Amino acid sequence: MAELNAGYKFGRFDPVDVLSETQARIRVANPILNAIITPDEKGAAEAAHASAMRWRAGQPLGPLDGVPITVKDNLQVRGLRCSWGSKLFADHVPDADESPVERLRAAGAIILGKTNVPEFTLQGFTDNLLFGATGNPWDPNLSPGGSSGGAVAATASGMGVFAVGTDGGGSIRRPCGHTGLYGLKPSPGFVGRSGGLPGLLLDFETVGPMTRTARDLRLAASVLAAHDPNDRASFAFPAKARIGSYRVPKTTRILYVPRFGSAPVDTEIAASVDRAASRLVDLGCRVDQGETPFDAEVLDAIWGMVGPVGLAWLMQTRDATQVNESLVPMIRTGGEVNAMSYFDMLTQVGRLRAQLAKVFATYNFIMTPSIAALSWPKLETHPSRINGIEVGPRGHAVFTAFANAGGLPGVAIPASPSSGGLPIGFQLVGAFGSDNSLIDLAEHYDNAYGGYQWPAI
Repeated sequence: MAELNAGYKFGRFDPVDVLSETQARIRVANPILNAIITPDEKGAAEAAHASAMRWRAGQPLGPLDGVPITVKDNLQVRGLRCSWGSKLFADHVPDADESPVERLRAAGAIILGKTNVPEFTLQGFTDNLLFGATGNPWDPNLSPGGSSGGAVAATASGMGVFAVGTDGGGSIRRPCGHTGLYGLKPSPGFVGRSGGLPGLLLDFETVGPMTRTARDLRLAASVLAAHDPNDRASFAFPAKARIGSYRVPKTTRILYVPRFGSAPVDTEIAASVDRAASRLVDLGCRVDQGETPFDAEVLDAIWGMVGPVGLAWLMQTRDATQVNESLVPMIRTGGEVNAMSYFDMLTQVGRLRAQLAKVFATYNFIMTPSIAALSWPKLETHPSRINGIEVGPRGHAVFTAFANAGGLPGVAIPASPSSGGLPIGFQLVGAFGSDNSLIDLAEHYDNAYGGYQWPAI
């Protein structure tokens, strides 16, 4: 974004030029990847012309003015279809922006269109009955993960400078790990949010950006993070996110958890994230390796209830024969949960959050891999084996959900790629409200070790 701002400021090019180049890129890459499923060429052109006039007058709205972006298809954009990856919402066209999108539009961002998702964004791959599967820019036959798979595929392939999406169980951090991007899963309320689709995941799901650099992550967050009068959680934070040069405390302490119990991790991922931990030590952090700092079985029980109950609630008056068959068992499971069990689950969430708060009395951050498996074939819902061990649908996704259930922010950071060139990522999770500190450390790491060579699709 800094390069765009400089070019606009000194008149070397303008937002109309950049939009033209971006759309040329989309024409090449999108038929291969199937990342942008609802484009908005007219709206983008109007936004680019308006931005160009502001830059010529020396009155840009800020660092996002004239920046082409994409929006995940579970966030509402006025006048654009918001299908949520489902036939049941295929004709849904909202007449107003969801509040984070409204902020981006008001900042002058150019909205290119909506990006692909799995149905109802409740699964860790990107395929649906409406639009089909999205490919990974590093290998279009492989999955970019999910549920923000279309978002990361667009950004990593140059179809927009950054993407905005959601993370309800790792849906920003894991796809970033599969595509070499930075991503922020904010604390609940850091990005004030209202005016969206029905909420299925309590406050587990938050809105955040996915970018190629940590500096861009900061700039995107500086606009997204703001109060929303209809989101009282947002008033726990300053009205606007801090923006400026990074600063990392001299005594940053990190608890590094390389695996969760006996859950398998790909050997190349484990080695790459080990190197990243050593690099953090070289940057002056104290890194202690340890065990999972919470009860993983409790987390599994929480996660096995929240999504299914939310989906069963949504489907009460809708035709279940129209949804992907892989969701039918989830709907059935959620419909069988009684009120007492759900209340007990909410109590367990509170205990988990208290347990994690004790960890942050000693450590600034928890570090883990963001993915347990390298990318798998895009038409499959998940890898069936990791290191020769059979795993279920969330075997690749074991590391991320604790931050969502814990109400904690997390940042995705690229690590060294695999021997075959596939991206690998790690995450840092901080205490509630430590969002800016996470971005600071991500930028510190990026300045020292960043610089992916992007795929040439």
